[in-house]
This record gives sequence, structure tokens and C-alpha cells, in this order.
Amino acid sequence: MTELNDSDFHLPYNPALVPRAKELRKSMTHAERKIWHGYLRTFKFRVLRQRPIDHFIVDFYCSSLKLVIEIDGDSHFTDEGQAHDEERTQRLESYGLSIVRFTNQQVLQEF
Repeated sequence: MTELNDSDFHLPYNPALVPRAKELRKSMTHAERKIWHGYLRTFKFRVLRQRPIDHFIVDFYCSSLKLVIEIDGDSHFTDEGQAHDEERTQRLESYGLSIVRFTNQQVLQEF
């Protein structure tokens, strides 16, 4: 049995999401801009913005740490939004990823 190393680790990728991901990178929310420019852009590990993984686009992804960072706006706090987030979290965790969530308010007022 061969052991996987970091270079052998590949996540499902949906190329059809690339145009939407590019659009989202150009129109980041205020909270996403704050955390990106204030911290993640110069983080010691490379972080990607609006990264397609499976059939989702995650806000930030660090492959070295297998970490997804999500910044949740108001739409995440509806019943439908919470159900979507639950499915998304379960799917991403099934790939061995850790997910950290912050609300817009946490980023804008407490970061």
C-alpha cells in the first residue's frame, strides 16, 4: 500500500465553476477584503481565494493546511442557508479538510 503525500492529494474540481470563482474574486465582500488584505494575503502558507472544490466555491483555501475559511453573511443564517452549509461542511470534511467559519460581523468588528 502506498502512502499519500501532499503532492498526491487532489480534491474534486469542477472547471465549470471557474468563471463564477473569478467573478467572486473581483467582487469580494467587505469582510472578505478585510481578512484577505489584513491577514491571509501575506499568511506564511499560500491561501487561494474563491477556490472551486467539488461543486462548491469556498471563500479561502489553504492546501498546505487542508483548511477552508468561510466568511458567512446573512444568507447563511436562514434555514435554507444553514442546510446548505451543513451539507457543504460534511462534504468538505469527508475530503479531510478542516473548516473554520467567521461571520461578517466577527471579521468587520472583532478581527
